[in-house]
Amino acid sequence: MRSILLLAAATIVIVAERNALADGSGDPTAVKSENGKYFDKDGIPTFKVAADGTVDWYTYSGYRRYHSDCHVCHGPDGMGSSYAPALKDSLKTMSYADFLGVVASGRKNVNTAQENVMPAFGDNPNVACYMDDIYIYLRARADNAVGRVRPPKHEDKSAAYAETENACMGH
Repeated sequence: MRSILLLAAATIVIVAERNALADGSGDPTAVKSENGKYFDKDGIPTFKVAADGTVDWYTYSGYRRYHSDCHVCHGPDGMGSSYAPALKDSLKTMSYADFLGVVASGRKNVNTAQENVMPAFGDNPNVACYMDDIYIYLRARADNAVGRVRPPKHEDKSAAYAETENACMGH
């Protein structure tokens, strides 16, 4: 299972690098949808928020997954902490490929004042299987498209999402 997750993470990073923008996550406007997953003009996963506040499933799932595994270090709602940076701000300059690479492989920043270590989550299915969800949620936070609370309304989970989730989680 670990080998499959690492291979999946590496594949995602390679594909994402082809679509990555050097200046961050770029224009988040959704221009197409495939099985409930929205993409921007560059083919990068993005969020969709309806006029009534209904979010797409990936944004909702990303909220849940972020608060399950990421908020302990990065603070509530991507706002950062004394321990780790605000991902809400990081996604304004970080490309999709860079995000996936850091989440999968980790990162270590050391200087004379501090040492920050982001552990690798590429072999943790609770994170690896939901990297796009977390990215999409944080992209929505970076764009102020969703607030600091749990999205009150969301689209339904698509059958394609459920199938991919079950396969990734080994069900």
